[in-house]
Amino acid sequence: MAITGRTALLAALGALFVGLLLPGWTGLLAVEGTLLLGVLIDMVLAGRVRTLQLSRSGDTSVRLGEQAHVTLTVGNPGRRPLQAHLRDAWPPSSWEPGTEMAASRHRLTVPPGERRRVTTVLRPTRRGDRQAHRVTIRSLGPLGLAARQGSHRSPWTIRVLPPFASRKHLPSKLARLRELDGRTSLLIRGQGTEFDSLREYIPGDDTRSIDWRATARRSAVAVRTWRPERDRHILIVLDTGRTSAGRVGDAPRLDAALDSALLLAALASKAGDRVDLLAYDRRVRASVQGRSATELLPSLVNAMAGLEPQLIESDARGMAATILHRAPHRSLVVLLTGLDTAPVDEGLLPVLPQLTHRHEVLIASVADPRLDEMAQARGSLEGVYEAAAAEQARADRRRTAQRLGRHGVTVVDASPSALPPALADAYLALKASGRL
Repeated sequence: MAITGRTALLAALGALFVGLLLPGWTGLLAVEGTLLLGVLIDMVLAGRVRTLQLSRSGDTSVRLGEQAHVTLTVGNPGRRPLQAHLRDAWPPSSWEPGTEMAASRHRLTVPPGERRRVTTVLRPTRRGDRQAHRVTIRSLGPLGLAARQGSHRSPWTIRVLPPFASRKHLPSKLARLRELDGRTSLLIRGQGTEFDSLREYIPGDDTRSIDWRATARRSAVAVRTWRPERDRHILIVLDTGRTSAGRVGDAPRLDAALDSALLLAALASKAGDRVDLLAYDRRVRASVQGRSATELLPSLVNAMAGLEPQLIESDARGMAATILHRAPHRSLVVLLTGLDTAPVDEGLLPVLPQLTHRHEVLIASVADPRLDEMAQARGSLEGVYEAAAAEQARADRRRTAQRLGRHGVTVVDASPSALPPALADAYLALKASGRL
């Protein structure tokens, strides 16, 4: 049972009436009795709540930042019409702050034996699975003084996928890939190490590419064309340990790593390479293996949707052992992790020779652009200290990158917005140089 605001207003007006015009028990009983009678009538004539039949339909997945529509169907099997206020409860992160009240509440009227639909529009602010909590329905009586109230469970799950904001860079990277593949007309031919075809010599071609045997069999000079190797194995490893939880701007570092991994996977699959994913801290958090080019991106975004940073130190030895097990043959291992000095010195560096001995290793890290802003501060004593701290932090990252480079590792260190294209460029550079 629920009392409406109209009842409270009438009770207040009745108190004024009793106090000014009809003081005493007679007036009080007359006013309150009439009000109580109206409440009882509403309770009797209001549509039943417990017998309502609820079902859902609509979106089951949505990219972070986009809208999802979930339709709730309310069936009224009773003999009285249902005039109700409905609240469709979801976790707070299902809406942008301040919009939950308007988005989750609906009014509806359902005649006896009929059904009506209401649509809840969600705009999630975090990745992962969002599950509907419960539906609370307040059935009003004809006088609007009182209502029956009850809750129903109508389960529904929406998976919030990574936004893949870096997909805007994909066309330009694919154009660069086509240049490397020799598929566009260029003054400088794309290089590679896998034989593609023979063509007639053009002045300006590298004479080292002339195929003398083929030239002897034809009337024109023939040159070999090359393309980057295909069908190479790329293992993308996401470090989901403590360092991935550090926030850069409004998002943890892990979100930028996910975006970078998606762009790299999309580019590599277009290049004809095989891409697998491993998320690890002290155990495997997500894994994608053996997917075809058409299945790869859907599988990756589904695996990444539920990933969250773990506030524990990553086990570098366990990660290296898992990588070697997942990639027994030579591969490109792309490790998205931090460049903090202590975790690298104590965890990654001791096991790095095991990886570089068998694989080509590329390490990508999310840099904090706030350090660049702090390094420019000079106007006050506090600003000078901030600039000194920023310069020291940047110097530590450069030294760490240099130590990794001495082990034959390619290092990419960039801000969240710059890291996805920078990682894609590093992959293309490795492919162009024949190091895959």
